[in-house]
Amino acid sequence: MSLFLQVAITASDSAAHAKAATDATAKEGMNLLSLVMSGGWVMIPLGILLVLTIYFAIERFLTIRRASRIDKNFMHLIRENLMSGKVDAATSLCKNTNTPIARLLEKGLKRVGKPIKEVESAVESEGRLEIYKLEKNMNWLGIISGIAPMLGFVGTISGVIKIFYNISQEGNISIAALSGGLYEKMITSACGLIIGILAHICFHYLNSMIDRVSFQVESSAVEFIDLIQEPSN
Repeated sequence: MSLFLQVAITASDSAAHAKAATDATAKEGMNLLSLVMSGGWVMIPLGILLVLTIYFAIERFLTIRRASRIDKNFMHLIRENLMSGKVDAATSLCKNTNTPIARLLEKGLKRVGKPIKEVESAVESEGRLEIYKLEKNMNWLGIISGIAPMLGFVGTISGVIKIFYNISQEGNISIAALSGGLYEKMITSACGLIIGILAHICFHYLNSMIDRVSFQVESSAVEFIDLIQEPSN
């Protein structure tokens, strides 16, 4: 009899452990998806903003990094060609180099021989245009960094409204009446802040990259203007 009871107890314990493991697995599976879904309709625009943040951040990063790659011998070759009077060779070199500095110098080389003020004006205009190209779509990251937390706050208000609505329907304050609204309130607030912080970090990091490229462009412009004036000195 005792042996039978021992087997029964063992089987019962095994079943209890299996059920606990199954429940834990189910909870783990629910955590990510079900909690996000508990955020309500606000999670849809927040998800769109997250996708846009990732897209614009990666697209701008690759564009700016590509623009910042400068061959160390590029300006040396330009100098050699100009000192030898080979303006066409220098212009051809710029055309075959896909960087903001190369396009800036190409614009200046096409005006070599004209008054220095005209050359400077052309170079400065091209420099501003190249920086503008790098800043394209950056404003979206700035907008998202401001909008995402606001949408999270909208979700907070929606969650509070849901809480009071559930209480009014049930006629009493209970965990069940509060849980749905609290999930929506906390999840949307957290997601909105996270997306806003991510967009804010990307915005300022990419701007710092643009500043470095801008400095390189300005330095190259000054060096070029000095270079084309050397033969006349």
